[in-house]
Amino acid sequence: MLISGKTRLIAHLGWPTESFKAPMIYNPWFAAQNVDVKVVPMGVQPDAFAGFVPALFQMTNLVGALVTMPHKVVTASLVDTLSPTAAIAGACNAIRREQDGSLTGDMFDGEGFVLGIRRKGFRAEGASALIVGCGGVGSAIAASLAAAGVARLALFDTRHETAQALAMRLLRHYPALDITLMNNDPAGHDLVVNATPMGMKEGDPLPMDVSRLTPGTFVGEVVMSQTWTPFLQAAMARDCPVQRGTDMLFEMIPAYLRFFGLPVTTPEQLRELAEIRE
Repeated sequence: MLISGKTRLIAHLGWPTESFKAPMIYNPWFAAQNVDVKVVPMGVQPDAFAGFVPALFQMTNLVGALVTMPHKVVTASLVDTLSPTAAIAGACNAIRREQDGSLTGDMFDGEGFVLGIRRKGFRAEGASALIVGCGGVGSAIAASLAAAGVARLALFDTRHETAQALAMRLLRHYPALDITLMNNDPAGHDLVVNATPMGMKEGDPLPMDVSRLTPGTFVGEVVMSQTWTPFLQAAMARDCPVQRGTDMLFEMIPAYLRFFGLPVTTPEQLRELAEIRE
């Protein structure tokens, strides 16, 4: 991989960085297109993040930043302008510097998730969905599912105030949406999503009682550190169709590329070139 003084950078911000997949997807694509841009992982601990972002965007060869856990929520307060999706989510996972030096934040987790489940045949219109975990990624998925036309959303988070705040943001934009809080029973839903970090580490508990999953319920995962998390394996054992965390990632990358003004591709082309094994 050649890096020169002309190379432009995209920072991949998060902590810890060991599970990052994006550099192994973006960088092969950029190399194949002779685009002199590199995605670089940058581990930043939470207590340093608010001070790090303004300094990072003083770099003259920075295209922008990808943002992942645990920084998506706080990032929304560090940019000058939020897209409507990011504002509803209360979080963002992409930062771009504008010509006047201001920072714009957007959120693509939800878009990637919904595009993926639609490709797999799930119909969101009129559906009932449970989202466990109402942080940055869960909030984004909730916002995109609401935009896609789900009729009912059950929101669960270990912090009641987090789930309640998300519900209030959603209802301001989607007042007809039927929202229930703090019930993570998956029974009776068309779609169930794990939007928590549970599954990243060996021995993590399951995010819900999978014995309550109705066979045929579509099950989504956001964890990317392993392809088939224990949650997905348990869901498949109950004859549930599933979407992996990496599927969401491949679907959202074209939206990121468009946001940064870089050559856009398809998830299929990205998969052909990616240096990760699923």
